[in-house]
Amino acid sequence: MRVRQGRRRRLHAEMNVVPYIDVMLVLLIIFMVTAPILTQGVNVNLPQAKTQSISQVNQKPLIVTVDSQGYIFTNLIQGRTASSIDIPTLMQEASQWESTTAPSARQAYVKADRSVPYGQVMQVMATLQQAGVSDIGLITQNPNEGQDG
Repeated sequence: MRVRQGRRRRLHAEMNVVPYIDVMLVLLIIFMVTAPILTQGVNVNLPQAKTQSISQVNQKPLIVTVDSQGYIFTNLIQGRTASSIDIPTLMQEASQWESTTAPSARQAYVKADRSVPYGQVMQVMATLQQAGVSDIGLITQNPNEGQDG
């Protein structure tokens, strides 16, 4: 039997951070890829007019967007990717929004591209009125400000 002479090896209690760095880099890449997907909104070329700014309300207003191809979008359902809806769906969503929103915060805005025919914008506004929304406004772009639509 052989007896070991000398010093015993000491344990090194150091944390290996390389796996943590790998995980952080993967998470960073995931967030960088998904962040642009999560941004809501539809780009529209708003008509220009000198108007007053919208007063801020406590609750989020209903914003109905009509893009240059005539597709309709709303800001009502959170987490939904930008997918267009039709007039009956707009009627249903607006009715539901109107019934669950406090009367003082019931403001709806139509944000339509300048190339959309007037008749289609009026159809959207009439649908909102039929759903019970009475305070409807149009969003325009101030000629002195940049396009942020």
